[in-house]
Amino acid sequence: MTHRFAGSKDRAAIAGLVYDALRRKASSAWLMAEASPRAAMIGALRHVRNMSADEIGALFSGGDYAPAPLTEGERERLEKATLSGAPDHVRGDYPEWLAPAFAESFGGGAAEAGEALARRAPVDLRVNTLKTDRAKAMAALSHLSPVETPLSPVGLRIEIGPDGRGPALTAEPAYVKGLVEIQDEGSQLAALLSGAEPGWQVLDLCAGGGGKSLALAATMKNQGQIYATDSDGRRLMPIYERLKRAGARNVQVRPPKGTRDILGDLVGRCDLVLVDAPCSGTGAWRRNPDAKWRIRPGALEQRIKDQQEVLERASQYVKQGGRLVYVTCSVLKAENEDRIAEFLSLRSDFLPVDAAHLAREADLPALASHASKLGAGLRLSPLQTATDGFYIAALARL
Repeated sequence: MTHRFAGSKDRAAIAGLVYDALRRKASSAWLMAEASPRAAMIGALRHVRNMSADEIGALFSGGDYAPAPLTEGERERLEKATLSGAPDHVRGDYPEWLAPAFAESFGGGAAEAGEALARRAPVDLRVNTLKTDRAKAMAALSHLSPVETPLSPVGLRIEIGPDGRGPALTAEPAYVKGLVEIQDEGSQLAALLSGAEPGWQVLDLCAGGGGKSLALAATMKNQGQIYATDSDGRRLMPIYERLKRAGARNVQVRPPKGTRDILGDLVGRCDLVLVDAPCSGTGAWRRNPDAKWRIRPGALEQRIKDQQEVLERASQYVKQGGRLVYVTCSVLKAENEDRIAEFLSLRSDFLPVDAAHLAREADLPALASHASKLGAGLRLSPLQTATDGFYIAALARL
């Protein structure tokens, strides 16, 4: 994005507008009766930023750097058009080819679930209990007006501004000193629900940037051992600096080394294997609205294949009496309940942990009501829990 006339704040504002346009791309095209970038932007101003036709008209002035004035047709659509009669994928702003998957996952609430995924997300922080507590972290960030997250006992939430921009947290002393980490409340809950205890041997098999490894280190009070690895060593790069900043001392990073077996010594030894599985990312659309228009059916099929393989691989590291926890940031049944059901059909040595029991065990009883009605596990979503979309299932090895 190279707008030479624009300063950094202007460029950020433009980026925010583009993201808003992507959030409501399908519904804007319906409302404006045109699937063009201009129509998407007009629709976003109306239905994301709640601007009137007159306010939008003032921006579309045709002046220097301003878009051409609204046509009579555009103004009429702004004032009179509605989503009445629009199909679910339009009202929910998701790709039409995903309509059957959304209907399978949400039934008659598919449009409402999609609309919630199209809203802006707040900034969620996890308080690093290795260094501080929630009250002290809140005081350190009081100038940003944080509030406690309703479900995670270690979370803080900061609402974003009308322009869609959040605070520059990387410049905050509380962040630089490792008192807080940026992590959606749903991801925090997934780590808490894993049930990790001090002294355990834990494998974070798809660790990525290390968000859940850091959360587990805090839960385990730096006692025991966490082995963090990922099939793509590049995704692991941020973890080293994050571990140092957080003061997490019980995480051993094991990057891939070609064909060498870097986890052979962990076979049958782990109390917990956490699988933050590769997935479609549908649950994170609030933060990455462009992703929903880039995903293709072939990519979903590949993700399902990846999930089957990673579940089977993860199972070999779980000791007898240990636990495998499967997590996705997807809202699709095909990537969640279906994968667990298939795995269990092939493995009589694993049993699902009752979702309500899992919630109570983690001292998160409010989550019991979010047990999936489509199979094993728990479901979190922006519509039901005001988090990103997450699926969490725990399997016990007999």
